[in-house]
Parts: sequence; C-alpha cells; structure tokens
Amino acid sequence: MDKFTRLNHPPDTGLLPGNRPVVAPIYQSVKFEFDSVDETVRNWRGDSPGYNYQRSSNPNARQLELTLAQLQGREDCLVTASGVGVLSSTLLSLAKQGDHVLCFVELYAPTRNLIRRLLGKFGVTHTLLSVIDLAGIERALAGKPTRLVMFESPTNPMLRIADIAAITRLARAQGALTVLDNTLAGPHQHGQYDVDLYLHSLTKFAAGHGDVMGGAVIGSAELIAKLRPDFNALGNALDPHAAFLVQRGLKTYLVRYREQSANALRVAGFLARHPAVEAVHYPGLPSHPGHSLARAQMSEFGAVLSFDLRGGAEAAARVAEGLELFAMAASLGATDSLVLPSQLLGARDLDETQRRLAGIGAGTVRLSIGLESIDDLLADLAQALQRA
Repeated sequence: MDKFTRLNHPPDTGLLPGNRPVVAPIYQSVKFEFDSVDETVRNWRGDSPGYNYQRSSNPNARQLELTLAQLQGREDCLVTASGVGVLSSTLLSLAKQGDHVLCFVELYAPTRNLIRRLLGKFGVTHTLLSVIDLAGIERALAGKPTRLVMFESPTNPMLRIADIAAITRLARAQGALTVLDNTLAGPHQHGQYDVDLYLHSLTKFAAGHGDVMGGAVIGSAELIAKLRPDFNALGNALDPHAAFLVQRGLKTYLVRYREQSANALRVAGFLARHPAVEAVHYPGLPSHPGHSLARAQMSEFGAVLSFDLRGGAEAAARVAEGLELFAMAASLGATDSLVLPSQLLGARDLDETQRRLAGIGAGTVRLSIGLESIDDLLADLAQALQRA
C-alpha cells in the first residue's frame, strides 16, 4: 500500500477471543461497519444488535446506559451530552400541541424555562404550583387533562421533599406520565416508586469530579423505545470519551455520595446552631418539614443544603466571598465544595409571588459539600460567618 493509504488503514490490533480489557476502551469512532449489505440494513432498521453511527449509539454510551438503568432499578436508559439536553429532549419528545404540563416553582430554572417558554411556543400549556401542595396537585389533575407531571425531590436549592408516592398515585389515576428530576437524590434512590421516567444530570454526582457533562433519562424499555427516535433526530449524543469518564466516575459514586451526605449533615447541624443563621434547609435535620418523608423515601439525604442569613443579601454575598475552600461556581455534586449566594440562585423568571412560594430569600445561600476534611469545611464556614 501507498503510505497515504496505510495511514488511513492502520493494522488491526483487535483482541483475541477470550482476551478482554478489564476496563472497556474508549470507542472514539463516529462510524461502525458490518461485513455485508444485509447485516448493515438489518442493523439500520433496528432488527439486529450492533452500532452504525455514534449519534445513534456507541459502546461507551450503551455501557453507561445499562449501568444507570440497573442502578435506578429500571429496564433501559438514554444518555445525552448534558443535563439540560436530556430535559429538553425528553420534554420535546413527550409533549405536543394542546397538551398540558403540571410543573412547580421549585423546579430547576432551565426546566421551568423549557416548559413555560419553549413548549409554550408550540401550544403546550402549563400549571405552576408548589410541589408540597398535594391538594393543589389533586385539583389541577382532576380539573384538566394532563400529559406530564414534571417534578424534583429534593428540590434545588431549598431542599423540599416531594411526596413521590402521592404524586405518582394522583397522576396515574388521571392518566398523566410522571417525570422526576432525580439529580439531587442520585440514581441509587427513589427507584421503588411508580415513576415513569427519571432524569439525571450526570454532570453532578454520577460523574462527580466537575470535569465532564452528561444527562440521562431512565425508564421502562417501552417508554425508552418511544423516546429513542426523537433523541436520535435531536442529535444530543453523548461523546464516547465523556461516557467513559462518567462510567469511571460511577465506580466511586456510592462511596462519594455517602461520605458527602455525612459531611452535609455535619455542616447543617453546625449552621443550625449559628446565631447568624435564621434557618437551615436540609432534609437530614429533624427540624426540616420534610424530614419524616425523606427518611421514608431516601437512604441518604444528599450533599446539598441551603440556609438563610439574618443579614440578608449583603451578608449572603460576604459569606460567599469570604469562604476559602468553597468555590463560588455553578453546578453541584463534585468532590470540591461549592457555594452560591441568593444573587446567583436564578429565580429571575418567577414573579414576586412565585418567588415567595419557592422560598428563596434575600439571604439564602446554597452549599454543595465535597470531600474535603469536614473539620476544615466547618472552620472555613465559621470564619466566613464571623466576617459577615
């Protein structure tokens, strides 16, 4: 062969039968081929297994999908390039003109925007309530045919706890699908409930190191099969290397989640006793309104908490700026601790009444607890609170 040809057709170093890598390799290839036209056609039609094009699937993404489905206790999964990507792809696939979506002020702000603005442009209506208003949820579902109930638990950033059993029961009785953003609880929790679809930002706890983005929707094989053509058409594919990194992160996921949750409980207890703090929002505290419900629903309470400072927005900014070990940055769930003051908590799409309903105050601060020494984190919080 000419050297130009040889460089584009390198030697095959495939493994022998019975010889396997302990860690799956990164399949950094857009294209996959079969030996015959018939095999290729059958695969493209979905009549035979295998891979043909990275946007449709690839071995790294598929391994991650199957791992996540097993962890959540469901049959199948689709992964995307970001958490917001899986939100948008799922909502666009499930909702159509004339449908009604029941959603909540406590939802992640991009989720609210997708439902209220993007779906609204296509003739999808919505009702916005508080996720803890079960009477309102029951009235809304009984009063209008509803396609989707989109909710979170725990909510971000105020850590409210949804009654998952009640919400799914009410939705099922009225023929509505339930979609739970399960990011803060993580894919090892809430699988015992009759939720139709679980959404996760893999950027957070699953990947866990703040260096890769991804999203996942998990559910029954039947529902995931219905989503698959739309996901493929929307083109929000997860890159093989990103899928590899998330899969690697999952190896330490449970160890990290449990340690970070234990640290968060220590931080919440410290803040609850501090004179500068008016209230702490963490479901692991017995004083939290949703504590009993969280204990029944969750094995761990999570690594995210928020608290309200008596000094308001100015004090919140001073605390965020004064912390040395907490990075003032978006996201959560990584090994490094993060802080966001009220000015950065993103409820700008809500009016004043809705903001009060959501519970975010002028002095609210959100923390995501990492894997630093708990004593160092507490000392850092003490000095920042003293400064504020």
